[in-house]
Amino acid sequence: MRNVTYGMGVSLDGYIADRNGGIGWSAPDEELHRFHNEQTRAVGVELYGRRMYETMRYWETAAEDPAAPATELEFARIWQATPRIVFSRTLDRAEGGAELASGDLAAEIARLKEQPGGDIALGGAGLGAGAIALGLVDEYRLFVYPVVLGGGTPFFPGLEAPIALELAESRRFGSGVAYLRYVVRR
Repeated sequence: MRNVTYGMGVSLDGYIADRNGGIGWSAPDEELHRFHNEQTRAVGVELYGRRMYETMRYWETAAEDPAAPATELEFARIWQATPRIVFSRTLDRAEGGAELASGDLAAEIARLKEQPGGDIALGGAGLGAGAIALGLVDEYRLFVYPVVLGGGTPFFPGLEAPIALELAESRRFGSGVAYLRYVVRR
């Protein structure tokens, strides 16, 4: 059965965006981008909330920039080939090869888990919070950046109860970013 993963760049104090919604502090260097490319190859489907979908639409045309680094061009190709489903209450349609979710999050994930393929990757704090609240996340993949933001958009929502985790993988990058992959203990 496919795993549901939730992962993003996060500050040391647990934020995925600063107080103004900025994420420039989490731009990956070439080494980290290669790792993201490897991980994205293993994804069977990306699930996005509206804001993350709008942010990621950058990759629809990124490969058209001849000055873009090879790692970014590769990521754009991988991303474009990956199925994408958008959860939104405000969009009438999704573009760029994505589809708009027709059911609720739990039903859509249950349907996708029954299908063969790679991981089901969640993108966006709101969608992640919804999946966490429903107990749908199997793995957390944090890219911890050596920065303290002091506030912003948290990676984890407020929780009713602790989530027991087991560290499954860790890696340090030359930039000082630490990758931590945790599996939920069920």
